[in-house]
Amino acid sequence: MNALLRLLRHRWRDADDARRAIGPDALQRLEERITASERQHSGEICLCIEASLPTSYLLRQWRSGVAIEAVVRERALAQFGKLRVWDTELNNGVLIYLQLAEHQIEIVADRGLARHVPPGEWAALVGDMGAAFRAGRYEEGLGRAVDGVGAALARHFPPDAAARENQLPDRPLVG
Repeated sequence: MNALLRLLRHRWRDADDARRAIGPDALQRLEERITASERQHSGEICLCIEASLPTSYLLRQWRSGVAIEAVVRERALAQFGKLRVWDTELNNGVLIYLQLAEHQIEIVADRGLARHVPPGEWAALVGDMGAAFRAGRYEEGLGRAVDGVGAALARHFPPDAAARENQLPDRPLVG
């Protein structure tokens, strides 16, 4: 895609676009789904939805010539750190990242879970979500992601016998 058109598409979108795409009722249901999922395992799920990439990422992509998919992955990894998903007690936090302008989904799992789940399993989950997103059914796709990530966490990190503190907000982050 032409770099100027990509830049304009990203600058045109803002957090309000993301909130319109998902909607407050859907965000509430997704939060409840994350909360319910986290009762089934000792992991943490963080959901981040961004309407556009920061200009610095787009300029870096344009200058370096790397694929936009790699830039979106880089942004997801940056958000993984910024949101402190990496900082869970058992190293089993997972970020589900949706980049609306690029129609790209990333799942970033902390090292505790990543050593148990092969990348192909995440790729299959992303593919399943993609079909719903292409049809504009964002809540359905994100719900599938929460369920799939929750199932992986439940297999490898069953719930603790002792009550544990919720380490990350369950409310999806929209920006």
